[in-house]
Amino acid sequence: MVGGGYVGMYTALRLQRQLKSGEAEVVVVTPDPYMTYQPFLPEAAAGNISPRHVVVPLRRVLPGCTLLIGEATAIDHAKRTATLRTLGSEEEGTGTVEVTYDELVLAPGSVSRTLPIPGLADHGIGFKTVEEAIGLRNHVIEQMDIASSTRDPAIRAAALTFVFVGGGYAGVEALAELEDMARYASRYYHNIKADDMKWILVEATGKILPEVGEEMGKYAVRELRARNIDVRLDTRLESCEDRVAVLSDGARFRTRTVVWTAGVKPHPILAASDLPLNERGRLVCTAKLSVDGAEHAWAAGDAAAVPDLTADEPGKECAPNAQHAVRQAKVLAENILASLRGEPLQDYRHAYAGSVASLGLHKGVAHVYGRKLKGYPAWLMHRVYHLSRVPTFNRKARVLAEWTLSGLFKREIVSLGSLEHPRAEFELAAGGERPERPKDT
Repeated sequence: MVGGGYVGMYTALRLQRQLKSGEAEVVVVTPDPYMTYQPFLPEAAAGNISPRHVVVPLRRVLPGCTLLIGEATAIDHAKRTATLRTLGSEEEGTGTVEVTYDELVLAPGSVSRTLPIPGLADHGIGFKTVEEAIGLRNHVIEQMDIASSTRDPAIRAAALTFVFVGGGYAGVEALAELEDMARYASRYYHNIKADDMKWILVEATGKILPEVGEEMGKYAVRELRARNIDVRLDTRLESCEDRVAVLSDGARFRTRTVVWTAGVKPHPILAASDLPLNERGRLVCTAKLSVDGAEHAWAAGDAAAVPDLTADEPGKECAPNAQHAVRQAKVLAENILASLRGEPLQDYRHAYAGSVASLGLHKGVAHVYGRKLKGYPAWLMHRVYHLSRVPTFNRKARVLAEWTLSGLFKREIVSLGSLEHPRAEFELAAGGERPERPKDT
């Protein structure tokens, strides 16, 4: 099983529970020893949830499975072999190892989709992992510290300008939560007011949050603009060289923060396999979650193009989101078990229930089962839904406790940016040099 995200973890968990002793061995190959519950990343970035409660330790949840920390670099399904690069193989100097398998489950998820924009690779910040979320939180607070202590108005303006590219869930929720956090933090700075900060959302299409519908999307735009957030629709980022964000509408902003959340693309391992892909690079799958035309190969989640049997129009595929991934994992595990035991397989069928999105503390939008909610009710539904979906009772209890405590006490506004270079002080004490900070050009 390649991948330890939604599909990988839930499929392995179900197989672990239902496989008979000695019936099969489940091997999970994943780059991290934990599963990240990505809908909680914005709240982790805002400090509402501890980072360790956003992730689920796979070794604890999957004690009956073999866990390999590494990644698959190539798959030859014709020979039933997978080439893996693990931590052990790198230490041994062998580079990669080749393993054989009987059944293959591909659930590697997706990676950030970037564009060849000048300066993006040098200055852009992603928002797909818990490390990036916490790094962004530390970065935002650090920029406020820089603005508070500098005498240069150009540096101050750049430090207090935050540009987010992408109007989907990740971009809107990350911007809304961090703006909320920074607005609160500004009261503790003697020379920074909330209105001194400039927050800019850049979206290439004419709407944001398309999953919640056009009406709720327009409401979200109005809500953000009412908080003095500059929402620019039908606009693209053309360059961010020299820490200057240049937009397609001609606007230019000197900024030290460019957050890239403009979509995802299939994991590169799919292209390094001999399995059929569609025009978007996703695996061509049947409704039974098997790879079309390839026996003993299965896929689900972001990597799989699964036909949507509930759609009115033929040929439509299930959206690559968590709502489908969790439900596909259940059917996938059942079908793998049925295949091993010679039983009939079932089709995956789920009608899209709707979407919820947070716009900061006590603010949100929702479009669920045809009902439209906004403001506090939508925010409450967002929290209740994701609390019910986060894996394990342990995590549910810890997240609920943190939400309760955050309602009773003040927000934490501490930046732990030194965590990114934990040995810097020791190296300096041992005679090394302090690493230089990036400077505005």
